[in-house]
Amino acid sequence: MKINPSEINKILCIKPRGIGDIVLSTIILDNLVAHYPNAKIDYLTEHFAKHSVTNNPLVNKVLTMHKTEFVLKVAWRIRKEKYDMLIDLWSNPRSAQITFFSGVKYRVGYAYRGRKYAYNILGTSGKGDHHSAEHNLELLTPLGVNIISKKLHYYVGNLEKVFADKFFNDNNLDGEKVFGIIPAGGWDSKRCDKEKWVDICTESVNKFNCKILVLWGPGDESDAQFIKSKLGENCLLAPKSSLPQMAAMISECDLVIANDSGPMHIAAALGVKTLGIFGPTNPKAHGPYSQNSDYVIKDDLDCIICNKLICPFQHECMRELSTDTVIKKVSSLINR
Repeated sequence: MKINPSEINKILCIKPRGIGDIVLSTIILDNLVAHYPNAKIDYLTEHFAKHSVTNNPLVNKVLTMHKTEFVLKVAWRIRKEKYDMLIDLWSNPRSAQITFFSGVKYRVGYAYRGRKYAYNILGTSGKGDHHSAEHNLELLTPLGVNIISKKLHYYVGNLEKVFADKFFNDNNLDGEKVFGIIPAGGWDSKRCDKEKWVDICTESVNKFNCKILVLWGPGDESDAQFIKSKLGENCLLAPKSSLPQMAAMISECDLVIANDSGPMHIAAALGVKTLGIFGPTNPKAHGPYSQNSDYVIKDDLDCIICNKLICPFQHECMRELSTDTVIKKVSSLINR
């Protein structure tokens, strides 16, 4: 379908949830802006994920919805906005229904089975062997949009920046080399064991003369306290914070080591040197996506990249991960 770029004045991108998924979807923005110079670009997310694109200068407005909100109610709000194009970066059954009832002239989505009816412009249905960030770019191909950038975007708000600055100032971290570690993980199997974190942090302090900042969220309290108790004065616990506030603290770190998680993707998008620790998930598809990033994985295990939420064995992918391998990757990142 041939579309005159000058007739596209309003675009809606749908990516409801998954903080990391939303951040990865921002890979399309520079390319859309270049191809449709007259267009304002909006996003539709669930309420909790709004911050993922709120401060983005390339995003005009963020619409929000509840996870279980009636499809027609969401579609009606979209209709009132009078978009020229809708790009469904999620393309699950629910977002397909929202797209179908939206009344938007150009509706772009993946050619997934049972959902093609919702779209009149189709991207490919398979993810292939590339990174999941680049999967988003497949929806631009049928639009004839040239890929001029593969940059991810995440921006820290002013209030959150003040929050992070105050914490760093109060704890005399300005001028110090600070490594942030993030023990969070959406699946139990993704979470590196707390004892391994202690080993990694201890070696980092010894080799790089750094301070460790443990960045934590709900469910991470026990691991965070354990790590702090073993490291003493070389380790600080971040204060209780929202995810946008955590992102602000991440932005002030020299390097971040993280499990596969939303904050890991935020760190990479912020341009912070990021090392991802992987086991049950594939780092080639889901690793931190930036030139300042890398990952570690114990790839000699038969069960590696199992995609299981809970490890059925002894969590060997984390417990037996070589601390020396992690430190070598950290050293490589620092010297880039």
